[in-house]
Amino acid sequence: MKKKLLWSGLAICCLMFLAIGGYKLMNAREFQLFGELTAKVETDEKIVALTFDDGPSENVPGILSLLDEYQAKATFFLIGQDIAKYPEMAKAIVDAGHQIGNHSYTHTRMVVKSPAFVKKELSLTDDLIRDAGYEGDIDFRPPFGKKLVVLPWMLNNQKRETIMWNIEPDTYASSVEEKVKYVLDNIEKGSIILLHPMYDDGEELQVMETILKELTEQNYRFVTIDELQKHANEN
Repeated sequence: MKKKLLWSGLAICCLMFLAIGGYKLMNAREFQLFGELTAKVETDEKIVALTFDDGPSENVPGILSLLDEYQAKATFFLIGQDIAKYPEMAKAIVDAGHQIGNHSYTHTRMVVKSPAFVKKELSLTDDLIRDAGYEGDIDFRPPFGKKLVVLPWMLNNQKRETIMWNIEPDTYASSVEEKVKYVLDNIEKGSIILLHPMYDDGEELQVMETILKELTEQNYRFVTIDELQKHANEN
């Protein structure tokens, strides 16, 4: 009886250990089991990457106008079903010279999903990005930042990079002022900033504008992910 209880206890501990490890792996920003991942770039230059998740939406013209005002380039991780709804907005992003990445077709957490499901999410969105006129390499950002085994494995097989981030004000602040302060307090050379202005009623655009203004005054330059990686320090 005592042996059975011991083995049962050990089994429960192992399951708990695996569950905790899986949770940490799923949410890790700087590590995955397969392939390349970038959350920040080590560089001596005052450059950062501003990235936007979701969309496109009717907010694209306002976003592009702010970027143009500050001569900033950005990277847009777009959702396939939203591109299908607003193809002209995706084309406008391409025409403005910004980088586009894949953010899945349905914005579903791709953690416990089959390879066939993941492949479909990737390929449908890739096709729409190409239809918008984008010709560069298409990086991927996992919906909600969640990844485990199948997604990184498939991306690695396709020689594609996972792009995460090291600054996301939405996670740690609520008001415009708090979000801006969080970014300014944590900004570093080579940072990747994540914002969500696509479905915003104006507040996130205000955050974006203030970040552009404040960091420009600090002599930071805003570049795409591809450009940021070109300026990485060589080991």
